[in-house]
Amino acid sequence: MSDTVPMDLIGVRIEYPTNQPIVLLRETRGKRYLAIWIGAMEATAIAYALEGVTTPRPFTHDLLRITTEVLGAQVARVTVTELRDSVYYADLVLNQNDEEHHVSSRPSDAIALAARTGAPLYATPQVLEDAGIEIKDEEQEAEVERFREFLEDLTPEDFKT
Repeated sequence: MSDTVPMDLIGVRIEYPTNQPIVLLRETRGKRYLAIWIGAMEATAIAYALEGVTTPRPFTHDLLRITTEVLGAQVARVTVTELRDSVYYADLVLNQNDEEHHVSSRPSDAIALAARTGAPLYATPQVLEDAGIEIKDEEQEAEVERFREFLEDLTPEDFKT
């Protein structure tokens, strides 16, 4: 794992004026952030997982978590591996019987699954170099804190279209 950078899931938000949902990741031991544009359904799925919302019937990501568990596998990690032509790519790693299985995935789906399983998130150094946004000064830090407060006030209903 030395060729990847640990990331924290900060949350989801709506980017204005486009009303496009994004998921925000931050380096665990750094100041760079990744903002990944995602679909409304994936934003809702991530928000529900972060809020601990359970639904009467499982969402697709819940179903994938349950299926993975029934098959005796665990979500080992998720890595945002690449940014190509403005599209992010991710690697979902499942562990079953001490064997790793790599599944190419959209980052939004992999992150939604990681949020449900507690699996760690990573990004490659190249992705962070290409798309990472570094917060350097106090004004920007205050902006990030306001963003965190905004995220805390969000409910899953905010993502319904």
